[in-house]
This record gives sequence, structure tokens and C-alpha cells, in this order.
Amino acid sequence: MEEDHVDPHALDQLLARARRHDPDALEALVEAYSPRVYGLLYRMARSRSAAEDLMQETFLRMVRGIGAYEHSGRFEAWLFRIAANLARDYVRRRRRRGVSASLEQRAADGEDYSVDVEDHDQAPPPVRLAETEDVEHLNACLAKLPELDREIILLRHFADLSFREIAEALNVPLGTALARAHRALARLRSEYLGDDKRPRMRVTK
Repeated sequence: MEEDHVDPHALDQLLARARRHDPDALEALVEAYSPRVYGLLYRMARSRSAAEDLMQETFLRMVRGIGAYEHSGRFEAWLFRIAANLARDYVRRRRRRGVSASLEQRAADGEDYSVDVEDHDQAPPPVRLAETEDVEHLNACLAKLPELDREIILLRHFADLSFREIAEALNVPLGTALARAHRALARLRSEYLGDDKRPRMRVTK
């Protein structure tokens, strides 16, 4: 099974078995979704160790709740809602303690913040923010976005959810998710370019 995109029919079968607490089916779900869940959690929590802990808790809650989950083609939205809620709570606890993530450490980790928006679910016009070597600066620009806008960008580009799934995961109207994604990308572009028009960021429509 490919880890990034689970065939809908195969997913239906896996979920049917997982709801009966079939250990092989549960393991297959964890294996299939771990990369995307971890990617989202790492970029929200900005800590590898925290992302690993949050990923374990995400799948633990998945296992606990899967028996009552009613599959209607929205499993990814359900799973990533769990992950996003856990990461959001973690970030807020850190803020209350006055702890901030190190952008320098994230840059040292060599993170790639390519962002590619395609025209799915009546999305805004396609926009591509090209790969940049200035990871630290891009991280700082992402951190300036409002929390909801940043989560929409991360769910779209690192969890690979559709805008309909994002709207469901964050409990916002589809139009809100689309509009805020459009504004967030525009602000990210403006923040990144600033006054010096950095050449490593390319935006095309």
C-alpha cells in the first residue's frame, strides 16, 4: 500500500477491519498515514521529539475511537483533526510557559517549505512558491500568519488534504478555508519578499 495515497476501496476494507480492532488493519493504517501525520505535527509543533510524541498520541486516540467511527469518506479529515487539535494544544501550552521554538534549529534541520496549491475543490488560482534556500526566513514568515491561516496552509501542503477535508477538520465553512488560504498565501509571499524582492522565492499564477 502506498503511504501517501490510500486507495478508497482498500481504505474502506481497512476501516471495516480496524473497527473490529483487527491489529493488522490498525498497523496498516498507522503505516500508511504516519509520514503525513508526522509532517503536519512537526511543522505545527516545531520539535521533532514533540512531533513523535504527538504522533503516538494521535494514533492511540485513533485506535481508541475507531470502533465508534462511522466511515463516510472522511477518515483523513477525522484523523488530521485529532492531530491538529493535539498540536494546537501543545503549542498553546508552550506559549503559556513562554517557550518559543527555535527557527535556527529548524533551518539547521534542512526543512523544505515548498508550497504548491493546485485547483482542487474550487481552490484559489494555482500558486506556486518555489523551493527556497532561505528556510529560516520562510519559517519566520509562516510563524507570522494567524493560527488558523497557518493551520490551513500546513494541512493543505504538508498533510495533503483537500479544502473540503480541511474545512471539516478545522470545523470551518469551505468558503472560509478557501478564502483564508488565498489570503494567507498572498501574505506569505509579501512577508517573504519584503523590500528586497528575494530572488529565491518564485510565485506564478
